[in-house]
Amino acid sequence: MHNTYIHPQFKLNGVIQSMDSLANEALRMQQAPEDYLRDLGQLIHDWLDDKEYILQRTSGTTGPPKEIQLNKAAMCASAEATVTFFDMKPGSKALLCMSTQFVGGKLMFIRALLFGWELDVVQPTARPLANTATHYNFVAMVPMQVENSLEELNQIDTLIIGGAKVSPVLAQKLMNIKTRVYETYGMTETITHIAAKKIGLPYFEVLPHAQIQTDERGCLVINAPAVNPNPIVTNDLVQWIDDRTFEWLGRFDHVINSGGVKLFPEQIEEKLADKIKARFFIGGKPHDYFGTIVVLVIESQPYALEADIFEGLTKYEKPKEVQFVNQFIETESGKVIRSKNIN
Repeated sequence: MHNTYIHPQFKLNGVIQSMDSLANEALRMQQAPEDYLRDLGQLIHDWLDDKEYILQRTSGTTGPPKEIQLNKAAMCASAEATVTFFDMKPGSKALLCMSTQFVGGKLMFIRALLFGWELDVVQPTARPLANTATHYNFVAMVPMQVENSLEELNQIDTLIIGGAKVSPVLAQKLMNIKTRVYETYGMTETITHIAAKKIGLPYFEVLPHAQIQTDERGCLVINAPAVNPNPIVTNDLVQWIDDRTFEWLGRFDHVINSGGVKLFPEQIEEKLADKIKARFFIGGKPHDYFGTIVVLVIESQPYALEADIFEGLTKYEKPKEVQFVNQFIETESGKVIRSKNIN
């Protein structure tokens, strides 16, 4: 599938598009006062040009943000894998409510263009469904948008969440809604997700274009030649089930070694999920005697914790310190930068 292909059923904001009309639309958007429209106009312009790639900034979770080239053929392969996995048909109604500065927003547009969806574009606000009663077959959001849209999620058949980890607290809130909700796993280098997991289930299922293995640390290694010619070695510790299934345990760089005992912050967070209503995380803080101690950091004004809050944790998992932060410091795409939020 070439980047100058437009599916005959593709609609943008209700209008069927040809090559020429789309190029004109891109020019119009590039003059718009709103950032999100200018970004989309730029994406369309770049997609239709003669280059084989699009430039993309990485999110800066694992290092300083950098500009990389996303191959257009690889973007087509990623789009096809998602459409196949979620079984989305031409004519599906979809919503683009993420910034196309990020790879997740870009791919939402590309999927619609190539596979004939009817795509509505709205400003990427915290609550993108607030002003519409339209029913959508497929929507992608970041966790912060989902958190603010709980009342409107019944307008969506299938929702995928990406850009940052779904917190245990948010996962809990999504357990009893009718929408099919999936947490996705991926990164800029894999051109969005290579795996998805239904909220409430422990295992990620790998999309058709990828295979996985683990390295000597127990970290995930991704082979997805259609989107990246090289194996991608991650810092994500996983329980490998088979080459299509894995359970995510936590980040290798988050592991806390306290007095010689290795602790996974993300597993402690799971145990505390239904006991803390605000956003929070478990981190490590240097300590003279233990090397590192476990710290609970809560995004809230200080308050008195319930006496039994740490029941269910092992003696090593129990936080030695609790800190309150008014607002978490995050990357542009909404990932909490743990090290910068611990005092």
